Amino acid sequence: MTKVVTIDPVTRIEGHAKITIYLDEQNQVADARFHVTEFRGFEKFCEGRSFWEMPGITARICGICPVSHLMASSKAGDAILNTRLPDTAVNLRRLMNFAQYAQSHALSFFHLSAPDLLLGMESDPGARHVVGLLNQYPDIARAGIRLRQFGQDIIRMLGGRSVHPAWTVPGGVREPLSPEDRDDIRRRLPEAFDTTFLALDLLKDSFDAFAKEVDTYGEFPSLYLGLVTAAGGLEHYDGFLRVVDSDGKVLVDKLEPERYQEIIGEAVESWSYLKFPYYKPYGYPGGMYRVGPLARLNVCDFAGTPRADRELRQFRRLGQHGRPVSSSFHYHYARLIEIVFALENIEALVEDPGITRTHIRSHAGVNQPIGIGVSEAPRGTLFHHYKVNQQGILEKVNLIVATGQNNLAMNRTVKQIAQAYVNGNGLTEGILNRIEHGIRVYDPCLSCSTHAMGQMPLHVQVVDGNGRVVDEMKR
Repeated sequence: MTKVVTIDPVTRIEGHAKITIYLDEQNQVADARFHVTEFRGFEKFCEGRSFWEMPGITARICGICPVSHLMASSKAGDAILNTRLPDTAVNLRRLMNFAQYAQSHALSFFHLSAPDLLLGMESDPGARHVVGLLNQYPDIARAGIRLRQFGQDIIRMLGGRSVHPAWTVPGGVREPLSPEDRDDIRRRLPEAFDTTFLALDLLKDSFDAFAKEVDTYGEFPSLYLGLVTAAGGLEHYDGFLRVVDSDGKVLVDKLEPERYQEIIGEAVESWSYLKFPYYKPYGYPGGMYRVGPLARLNVCDFAGTPRADRELRQFRRLGQHGRPVSSSFHYHYARLIEIVFALENIEALVEDPGITRTHIRSHAGVNQPIGIGVSEAPRGTLFHHYKVNQQGILEKVNLIVATGQNNLAMNRTVKQIAQAYVNGNGLTEGILNRIEHGIRVYDPCLSCSTHAMGQMPLHVQVVDGNGRVVDEMKR
């Protein structure tokens, strides 16, 4: 007799999904699945549009990370134009991208995960959110809100608004940075650094209390993929693809991003709308790999900025015997290190005297039928692949998003957590929240909605092999 536990929907993530846990006759977890239950279809309905429109269109894929799609889409457009961008345009794109890291990672840590980490996995769900955090830790919560606001304000300064700014275009950007806004960014950087290091101290102080979570939240060997600089440094905007295995051995290095199809395949399953990308040489599902903050820190040789490099050295002590850090619980730690890296780069960019120059766009026509743009979104490597006709009208679009690339790993993480906490003796709110938190560590982004928080219902059923409901929880 098989029993099924369903968590629907998963809360405090961007989008809609559910989790199903299958129990065997001994009430032990036999399998678990993370279902993405919504369908978007951007790849199909973009066909027939002009590639010039794509940055503005694909930014609407998500209200949390529109900047990431702006970057990848514009880079695909750059490849179609086959022209060199002005240096100022590249630096302004990097500036907005680093601001995106600050705001998105701050949202993930302070708004979505800190309620679990500071209030407790088994705390009252009615207060286990950012408002509850404000009530118990007002200074910490406000600092996190202001850090996110800092990133959003930089995006607004450049793009005219903080959500869905249609600012980057093939060949460059639309508007320059004003000297007044540059000075405002300089003024606010010290507070942003202070908040990030406060968060790092809070997280590292909590490691002992979450020792079991570290051991069961995605603690398994996998491959890791991300962009690195030509010298092997941490990279968020450009660079080369690198893949390392669970021992830290480099399997692929200095692969031009436009050759991604040589190493990445996409599988589908009938029970989820989210694709299952995999590393082609190892096949499906053996080619499971992870992307995002944890993966990026595992594939790079160094960060390249002093404060981030100091934190990176501490981070790597968590890996056993010099191997990559494998527990997905440490996505939280990697996320905060990347905020430090982003802030240090923002600091350097606003000190560049050329950052306010007004030559910010190159003009050209369709010179190549294929455009592939690859950039690192906060959640992981993002691929935009366009094919156009001579008039620049899209004939085919393929998007490989970070959450899809983590799909196999998220499913395995759910199973691992369920095996550690679910034993058939009844469900508790804490158990359900721990399983959900195993998904939150990846900070998945599943839809194009713009909400960041809110009360979502949770309905859990335990169903035996005859379809009989033997246990049920609602909230």
